[in-house]
Amino acid sequence: MTSPATPSLLGVFAHPDDESLLAGGVLAQHSAAQARTAVVTMTWAPDSPRAAELANALRVLGAGAPRMLGYGDAREPQATPGRPRLVDAPLDEVIAALVHQIRSFRPDIVVTHDALGQLTGHPDHRRTHQAALLAVQDAGLAHLHPEAGEPWQPRAVYCATHPESGVGDLGPLLEAVGKRVLATPDAYATTAVDVTPWLEQKWSAILAHRGEVARERALPGILARLPVETRRRINATEYFSRLATGPVPDAPHRLTA
Repeated sequence: MTSPATPSLLGVFAHPDDESLLAGGVLAQHSAAQARTAVVTMTWAPDSPRAAELANALRVLGAGAPRMLGYGDAREPQATPGRPRLVDAPLDEVIAALVHQIRSFRPDIVVTHDALGQLTGHPDHRRTHQAALLAVQDAGLAHLHPEAGEPWQPRAVYCATHPESGVGDLGPLLEAVGKRVLATPDAYATTAVDVTPWLEQKWSAILAHRGEVARERALPGILARLPVETRRRINATEYFSRLATGPVPDAPHRLTA
């Protein structure tokens, strides 16, 4: 996902800790290459304990200050008292909030969840995927959301995913705590990034989410209980599905398969 001029990157993730688990290595990689990086987090209040943990994780990854939209977590009602859950909020409202973030940061690449909502299919992950894809398209069109700033079209969206051949140790670990395992066919994973050089940063960022590390069924907690080599093997590769965005040069004038 890098080139001689490393592209700027905006992560759009559902919860504090998703950024570190799913793209912590890529965020650290881009930051180390002096590319602009940032993360939008859809749920939890900016004054919650998880916000402080997120700030620490982003500091480790070099991804700036938290950008929290403050919607409620589908499974944690206390996440944002008085605000609707992300899955209940009007989709147009959520899209407009993301368009503002995209036009403000002006990234080359947006990284978000895949259509399955990662291995466990969390409803907040799926809603974030839907809203992020629509917001990327809207952000480049001047007639949509004019109050959100000047149009900006990211060049690509990378959806963090888990191909069937890359689930490895994670499948049995999640099933052991009663979670289902959803993976995409291998052909859908267009990009595999070896993040071994940034593995210590990624793990430090995951550990910054101390509340999740303390939970038995949360992935940070599961990882923290593993032997070091098993954990390194799980964290060393990040998989993505690349989606093109915006106008297509020399587009054909008829539909083709």
